[in-house]
Amino acid sequence: MDNLHKVDEWLAALLANLDPAARQRMMREVAQELRRNQQQNIRLQRNPDGSGYEPRKVTARTKKGRIKRQMFSKLRTAKYLKTAASADSASVQFEEKVQRMARVHHYGLHDRVIRNGPRVKYTQRRLLGINKDLVLLLEEFFGKHVC
Repeated sequence: MDNLHKVDEWLAALLANLDPAARQRMMREVAQELRRNQQQNIRLQRNPDGSGYEPRKVTARTKKGRIKRQMFSKLRTAKYLKTAASADSASVQFEEKVQRMARVHHYGLHDRVIRNGPRVKYTQRRLLGINKDLVLLLEEFFGKHVC
């Protein structure tokens, strides 16, 4: 965490030299880069720490080893994974319609599969997050654009 504080101080000093319009433009690019990174993690079915998602449970309806499509294939699209940027911040978040479902899977909460159906405990699969590689990527990005 101490390393993140150093990065934060370094970025604050660099960003103070830019005018608000240039900061907002740069933050928009940062948000898009963050989204690309998060989309890649979801596509590769891995948590931000690099570990893989726990596989789907095999049920009586599914044949063992057969996956019709990847998990969260629609969630990673730009339609549902939105970016927001201002002169002071950049963020990546899920659209309101899918936030609840994403939260259930991200934290491994209980939810109903269908309305009035049984409650199921979902496996924790981290959809969004920051890792060391992402911090290095952002440092490199800011180094190129600000210096």
